[in-house]
Amino acid sequence: MATGLPSQTQVIELLDAEFARAGYEIEDVVIDERSQPPRITVIADGDTALDLDTVAELSRSASNLLDAERDIAGTYVLEVSSPGVDRPLTSEKHFRRARGRKVDLTLTDGTDVNGRVGETRDGVVNVVVRDGRDWKVRPIPLEDIIKAVVQVEFSQPPQRELDLAQADRGDRSAEAEGRT
Repeated sequence: MATGLPSQTQVIELLDAEFARAGYEIEDVVIDERSQPPRITVIADGDTALDLDTVAELSRSASNLLDAERDIAGTYVLEVSSPGVDRPLTSEKHFRRARGRKVDLTLTDGTDVNGRVGETRDGVVNVVVRDGRDWKVRPIPLEDIIKAVVQVEFSQPPQRELDLAQADRGDRSAEAEGRT
């Protein structure tokens, strides 16, 4: 017997395996019963950014799975989306996925750091920061970060800054250390 809209838990249980097969995980499910028709929003993220084709494919799969569930009835709008740039970075996987992006960090000692996310490994994120007229990599333990927000950029960053953000910690070259 159909009972109406699914719960957040039901949606996650129904869709989790399908999203995982596609290389994504469900970060959140928001069910808005006040909108007309009601809206079910599935927020997904993965190591590869969601593109429009992937969103469409995941939406079709999610719709088919939800429609096949006998306990779910009624009309609703299903939306599959990425977390968006305003989502705070709160875990190591968020920092890994934000590699190369500009961020504003607030540290436990009260200082603010503006830089570009580099490699994240073993509880430490490498952040490319200004060093006079050049750039350097500053390792910051994740436990020292109390707030991290990705910044929207409207211009192309300097290539040197991007190169440092893509360098691995194991790279002992002068480039990875921020020297020319």
